Amino acid sequence: MQYDTLGHTGLRVSRLCLGCMTFGEPDRGKHAWTLPEDSSRPIIQRAIEGGINFFDTANSYSDGSSEEIVGRALRDFARRDDVVVATKVFHQVGDLEEGLSRAQILRSIDDSLKRLGMDYVDLLQIHRWDYRTPIEETLEALDEVVKSGKARFIGASSMHARQFAHALALQKANGWAPFVTMQDHYNLIYREEERDMLPLCSQEGVAVIPWSPLARGRLTRPWGETTARLVSDEFGQTLYSSTEENDEQIAGELERVAQEVEASRAQTALAWLLSKRGVAAPIIGASREDQLDELLNAVDITLTPEQIASMEAPYQPHPVVGFK
Repeated sequence: MQYDTLGHTGLRVSRLCLGCMTFGEPDRGKHAWTLPEDSSRPIIQRAIEGGINFFDTANSYSDGSSEEIVGRALRDFARRDDVVVATKVFHQVGDLEEGLSRAQILRSIDDSLKRLGMDYVDLLQIHRWDYRTPIEETLEALDEVVKSGKARFIGASSMHARQFAHALALQKANGWAPFVTMQDHYNLIYREEERDMLPLCSQEGVAVIPWSPLARGRLTRPWGETTARLVSDEFGQTLYSSTEENDEQIAGELERVAQEVEASRAQTALAWLLSKRGVAAPIIGASREDQLDELLNAVDITLTPEQIASMEAPYQPHPVVGFK
């Protein structure tokens, strides 16, 4: 495993982050494909053995059971000081309504810490932009969370670059804790973030930790091949179109380059992301230990400029998706 500092923070993180939406009791929340605790723990343990020290979950994943499972596993398999734990706030959980008001943020962090069994998280992220709450109220509440010691740093997730720039400017003007990460939707077949968000993050020293780096599995298998999860993934179906001709061409180039470097499609797609300036740690998901082992090897793959260019060449502009 390779490691790097997370933006301008002192956090040292693995170049791959384990996304924990896969872990959660199937009868809690919206995703019947999540893994219960006895199936989740071996994967989390294997991630730690493989050098991953960065774990990303959310208060809303499987109605909070993801945080519970991840917290117990990390207590059993790692020292708290050796791992970087990120969670999120925004979506509805139980009787906590959706949003980023001061009351919602302060209650959410307390609930998350209780589920995780921790005194603090390393990174608290806003899951989406709240159009109903003044952004000043949200940012001041997040600053309070940092000053209280319940979160070391704060980050944001998918939003318009103009919104992120506005929030960063307000934080500077008021001396509030700044966003240090941007968790955005970014992969070989969705590169709209390159227009405004990635240059902004580079300018501000914000670390990028992309979600869906393998396009919900579409970049891991022959184009058009489906799985049970793919068919039932309602949110994923809003992100990608199976009829997009340019995406299929990109997938074809990905397969060709993967053969050249003697790697899998998934490893090659991750290697492409890891080559991008400002990308700290793509957030990977795994439902099997062998699947995780495959992804771990992506950090050792180096692509040539020609290989990168060949995979990027067919790309055409896409509609902005993943947030309002």
